[in-house]
Amino acid sequence: MKGFFKWFKGSTRIKRWMFMIIVGIALACFGFSKVLTTTEISSIGQIIEIVIPFVIGFILVVLGLVFIQKRTLELVIEANQRNNDININSLIFNKNVYEKGPKVVVIGGGSGLNTVLRGLKKYTNNITAVVTVSDYGEIATTSRRELDLKPIEDIKTSMISLSNHEEHMNALLNYTFESGKLANLSFGDIYLSAMQNIYGDFTNSIEKTSKVLRMVGKVLPVTLDEMQICAELKDGTVVKEKDKISETVYEKITKIERIYLTPSNCRPAHGVLEAILDADAIIIGPGNLYTNVIPNLLIKGVAKAIKDSKAIRFYISNVMTEPGQTDNYSVSDHIAAITEHTRENIIDYCIGNSGEIVPEYVRKYNKEGSDVVDVDTNKLKEIGVKVIKKDIAKIENGYIRHNTEEIAKTIMEFICNDLKFKNKQTETQYTLLNSRLKYKKKLERKIRKNSMSENKGRNKFIDTILEKINSKNNVGKRAKKTSKFQDKYRERIDSIRHEEVIRKKYEDQINNK
Repeated sequence: MKGFFKWFKGSTRIKRWMFMIIVGIALACFGFSKVLTTTEISSIGQIIEIVIPFVIGFILVVLGLVFIQKRTLELVIEANQRNNDININSLIFNKNVYEKGPKVVVIGGGSGLNTVLRGLKKYTNNITAVVTVSDYGEIATTSRRELDLKPIEDIKTSMISLSNHEEHMNALLNYTFESGKLANLSFGDIYLSAMQNIYGDFTNSIEKTSKVLRMVGKVLPVTLDEMQICAELKDGTVVKEKDKISETVYEKITKIERIYLTPSNCRPAHGVLEAILDADAIIIGPGNLYTNVIPNLLIKGVAKAIKDSKAIRFYISNVMTEPGQTDNYSVSDHIAAITEHTRENIIDYCIGNSGEIVPEYVRKYNKEGSDVVDVDTNKLKEIGVKVIKKDIAKIENGYIRHNTEEIAKTIMEFICNDLKFKNKQTETQYTLLNSRLKYKKKLERKIRKNSMSENKGRNKFIDTILEKINSKNNVGKRAKKTSKFQDKYRERIDSIRHEEVIRKKYEDQINNK
């Protein structure tokens, strides 16, 4: 009964639709009763008096039922987003609704891939991460040698990114025993080794892990074949060790001509091609172009599957160039390299950064040989790629990173609009996605409002202190001017410093409601 009365809380916004259904039933019953009590119909007015109430009543009942179902789904989504104490079982019994989100395949490796996964898991459970297995030939860790495991570092980090509790999962999977018979062995390696022994197949063991660890989506290695990523440079030099590619490019003062795999006929792991062909959206990148992105596309059948898929195909551009790999590359250069290697036009849309990055951080990267990737819209249009410009860069711990929230929201809004264009507004997939996007926008508006309020209060306090200091120590004197850099970027710098703190504070308030 306790769960039943939750339906009537003001925050649920269900009562209005219940009232609409009651009114509809009353009108329909009134029209029907008129039919039973009227012995003779002699005028059009009598027909209207009978038909109109019945039709209006029927329409109200149907609309009420539709909107109650829609609102119920929204309540489940809101409860899931806030992680509060709403009794979800009292609102809807079928939790499989979360599995009806868009099917998204993300292809890549390294931190770029994981950035995208963190954002997407808030919108859909149907995520498949296709991960590069690129550290064959490198010196294996003690744990890997003892347990005879394949290279799984990128797979483990993707599993952590798809976890509902990243911090705890990271601590667990990367925990290394320090004493006893298990000394120098990693728990994550032991666990995956055990799963492989139970299920016999490496890919199958990783898929089962997704369910055991209650991850959002699943992780697939792009191939199970041992492979080596090699590079041929423009001066003819061949580099057969992935980690030495950038170093050799610098030494030779040259560029990468092409990347290739040894052996060249590596087969895709089970489930990779099927996931790509069945996807609603395919995301390539961000990440190291020549060592994390392109190698996945060189696996036999992968590029063709992407080409043949009916999915919307996105490329997420890197914000900064990679020293020794993509020096002086624009976005169109990145995509041209992908096209040259795959010999297929596999990208429909490119998401590039349009936001301003504080020069202080850009200069820091310049010293290391990296620069901002130019989003050359005109060249992209010439090669048939549509550009989506968004502020997808942010500063995190002093480094320029992709904004995982903005990237995920951009992709999901695009999928949502595509569903709307195809007249699929009544499908669960659309309702689920649209509701989550609305919730995120509502949250962002409140965060901005709180941010403006806090900034206003902070600036007012600072201005008051400065005014007192100036009046005391500098009567009749001109206050010291701030630099042009401080004037121009003061608001931006303040925003960078306080945005995450305010976001965390506000989300904690919501979670504690």
